[in-house]
Amino acid sequence: MQTPDPSDPTAQDPAQDPADDPAERMAQWLGGLGLVDYLSDEGMLRLERDERGRARWVDPATGDVLDAVRLGDLERQLRQHGEDPAHAVPVPLVQAAHLARVRRRLLDSEWCTYETLAERRGASLEATRFAVTRAVNEHRLLAVPTELALLVPSFQLDDAGEPRADLAPLLEPLLAAGTDPWRVWGWLTQPAALLGGQVPAEAAADPETAQVAAHAARRLAAAG
Repeated sequence: MQTPDPSDPTAQDPAQDPADDPAERMAQWLGGLGLVDYLSDEGMLRLERDERGRARWVDPATGDVLDAVRLGDLERQLRQHGEDPAHAVPVPLVQAAHLARVRRRLLDSEWCTYETLAERRGASLEATRFAVTRAVNEHRLLAVPTELALLVPSFQLDDAGEPRADLAPLLEPLLAAGTDPWRVWGWLTQPAALLGGQVPAEAAADPETAQVAAHAARRLAAAG
């Protein structure tokens, strides 16, 4: 008999009915929602499997394996959303996991710090800081604050490191409305429903679609 893959959140001991095993039940439920990796990455809860493929949940802070009582309490808390606990979805947790995935995707794309942008522009660090601050205040440039540095996504820069003029009609309404910088970054760089699946940052560069892209940005900004 093939041994279940310990890395597979849906794997289970064939002899064990998930309905009788709270750890396996949690693994299948949260795995189906795509939350297992998120919980582990955020240091909240870690799914492990023993040599027989049986699920167990570990508290990363203490290394303790959660017993049936603690798992039951946790499952009840997570299933409080919705009228039917059997099918309830922890919406805030799912939303947080989605946001985390989006941020990881964005951070994997190209971006500049003050230092790397100064090199790209062939300017001093002080001059670059001043230029970025001014462009951000004028809503011509998107800057995304993180714990380590202020990031300037590269998609909005030309070869000389200057803000793309064609993006100004999209950036201005979104930034003026106070839209979350991560949301602006994500919306501008992935297919948008308001543009029929076009990428806004690309549509802005095409004279035939630039006005439509600007209109979509204004609608998004107005919607909050």
